[in-house]
Parts: sequence; C-alpha cells; structure tokens
Amino acid sequence: MGVKRVKIHINFQPNKCGKRIFVGEDDDWISELPDEILVHILSLLSLKEAARTSVLSSRWINLWKHTPSLCFDAQQSLLDKLYLEVELLESERLKYVKWVNSVIQSHKSPALKEFKICFNLNKSSAKAITRWLEFAFSRKVERLELDIRSRRNSSKYYCFPDEFLTLTNCRPPPNFQPPSHSMLVAAGFKSLKALVFKFVCVSGGAIEFLLHNCPLLEQLIVHESNKLSKLQVCGSSLKLKHLEIVHCCPGLESLKVSAPKLTTLIVTTVTGLLLENVPMLVNVSVRCDPGSISIKRLFDVVLSRCISQMHTLCLGQYSCGVFRGEMDEICDLPKMPNLKKLVIEYRGRGYENLVRLAALIRASPYLEEFVLHFNWSTLPREDRQIEGAVTNCPHHHLKIFKFCGYYGSANDVELLGYILENCIVLEKK
Repeated sequence: MGVKRVKIHINFQPNKCGKRIFVGEDDDWISELPDEILVHILSLLSLKEAARTSVLSSRWINLWKHTPSLCFDAQQSLLDKLYLEVELLESERLKYVKWVNSVIQSHKSPALKEFKICFNLNKSSAKAITRWLEFAFSRKVERLELDIRSRRNSSKYYCFPDEFLTLTNCRPPPNFQPPSHSMLVAAGFKSLKALVFKFVCVSGGAIEFLLHNCPLLEQLIVHESNKLSKLQVCGSSLKLKHLEIVHCCPGLESLKVSAPKLTTLIVTTVTGLLLENVPMLVNVSVRCDPGSISIKRLFDVVLSRCISQMHTLCLGQYSCGVFRGEMDEICDLPKMPNLKKLVIEYRGRGYENLVRLAALIRASPYLEEFVLHFNWSTLPREDRQIEGAVTNCPHHHLKIFKFCGYYGSANDVELLGYILENCIVLEKK
C-alpha cells in the first residue's frame, strides 16, 4: 500500500513554532512530532478548528499560523439566514471582515496553497477584499477563490481591481504609479493554478490578462459576473484544463475557446460559443436558452470540434424550446462513439414525446450511463396521445439509467418501456 508524502515548502523552518512542553504525566507523543508534520495535520482541519489548537500548550500557540490553506468559510445555515435578514447581514459582515483581517495579520506561512473567501459581501467591503487579494498574491497562492454570494443587487458586486492588471511586465498606462507591493503581487500570478470568481464583476479583458500572466493556471471558474461581454480563452501555451463560465448572460455575447489542454467545459449559454483547438475536450456541459439554437445546430456546429471525442455530455434546457417542433431533428444526430455518460436536464410541458430522446442513446453506441432530470413546468392534467413511435434498437453497453422527475404519465411509461426492452445489460435503474 502506497504512502502519501507530505510536501513541505523549502522556506519552512521546523521546530521554531513553540517550545515542546508536555501536559500531564504521560508523554505527549503528538507534540513530539516535527513542526512540518503537525502543520500538515492542522491543514486538514477547518481554519477555526486549527486556531483552537493554540490553547493546548505553548508548543501549539503558533503552529496554526503556518498552515498553507486559509479557507474563510461561513456556515451555510448562517448564509441562508443572512440572505433574508438585512440588518443582521451588516453586523455579520463587519465580524467576518474583522476575522479575516486578524488572521492574515498573524499568518506566517511564506506560501499559500489555497486562499478562499466565502461570504455575502459587496462594494462596502471593497478595500478589505482588495487587501486580501494583495495578501494572497504576495504569498504566491496556488488556488484563489472569491465567492461573494451577494444576490440582491448585481450593481453592488465587488469589482476586480484594474490595478492588478498592471503589475507585471506589461506596458502600464501613461503616468501610472505602481504601488510598492506590485512586485510581490505580480510574482503571485506565476504560482496560481486555480482561480474562482463568484458574484464578482470581472471583465473579459481582465480574464484574458490573467490567462496569459498565470502560466500554471489549470482551472478557471467564473459565476454570475455581469461585466463579461466578450471573452477569448485562446493560446497554444495555455495549461488550462477546466473552464467554467456560468450565468454570465445576457451580458456575455461571445465566448471563443482555443485551449489545447482543455478537458472540461461548463457553460450556461451557447450563444456566441465558438470552439476551435480543443483536442483534449472530453467533458462538456451546456445549457440552451429557449429558442436560442436548434438541437441539430448544437451538435453539427457548436460541438462539432469535440463531438467524436466526448466522454461526458450534459444538456440542460430550461424549457422545451430546444426540442419543440424539432423532434425529427433529434433522430438524425451525428455519432458520439466515445460518449460514456449522458445527462439531460429537461423541463417539459406535457406534450413532448420523451421516447424520442432514445435517439441520443442510439447516437452513443458505447454509452454506459443515461440520467434524465425531468422537471414539469406545468403538470399535465391528462395523458395526451403519443405520436411517432420510435423503432426498437438494442443497446449493448448501457448499464445505468436514472429517471428523476418520473410522473407516471403515458410518456414516462413508454420511455421506461423502451429502456427496459432495448438496454439488455442494464444493471441499475
């Protein structure tokens, strides 16, 4: 059995965090461990739990301050409560900001593996958030997550500061005076491997700047940014493997992707989506706005660059707009020879012929798992006549079928009947 090795930063100074004092008659064998081992153990705890160990003895007072991960997570129950109680929200914001400030002022690790902010903040905390970002970049952070969770008013979202975009060797604007910490912040870009922005105003230009100044960046996630309009994720030297652009419409007009190492793409709109050099793209999740694009164009044009290599495909439709009047098109789709998992999130109105979705199974001869999330926008009062039966076609690889939202209509029953009859190696349903 293999043993996982603990990676310690080269600048870490062992055995200097506190004196080894034992409590009680028996030897405290845990405290006898080297500092780097103890810090690794503390890194497996939450930040508050790690800080509580400082009361154990003088040996533990400063150990938690060397942990390489700073995750300032708030309890989900508190976040849910603050979403409704505005007065309580303001006081809790002040407490949260004070907590983060106190931790980063006493933190001693020369490098950070992770720095995460997760709380309902807005522009009123902008100066503090900017200082936190400066701190993270100056500590050569590898994973940075900024989840502001402010759902009330997008005009109050925190904006990623443009001053960060002039801290590298790029040509600065005329008369620009870089801050004294600019070199430390710029150096932090070079270590960044994962970047997550949620409820943060960030422009396409800022994202493109970060893509080309963070040479190790492998994961980029942007949720709920109302400042994105046009974005190009392009570059032959990009190491990006995971790209997620979620709920950034209607502002997002176009998204061009050309990244040779990209393996996973998650987007909530296909409007303006252009895929070019994506030879390793195997996991795709897209949502189609009602009436925005036909199912045939989605497969023949938008996904044409990766259709033959995909392993996982998730199709999300908010309503039946994509399929309405286009059920004939779904029967003439290109083959997906490598697809192993298909997920369809579908909102129906009661008149669709669900069994036609079996065409997606036939287009995926090696499909192993099919998941259908069926949400009724309006529950049908009575069964409608099912027209256009689908010819049976045995499938020899589908092992798992999940039907979430089963209502018991004739439509549902027919689809289940087709699956049971044609998927001859089905193991789980």
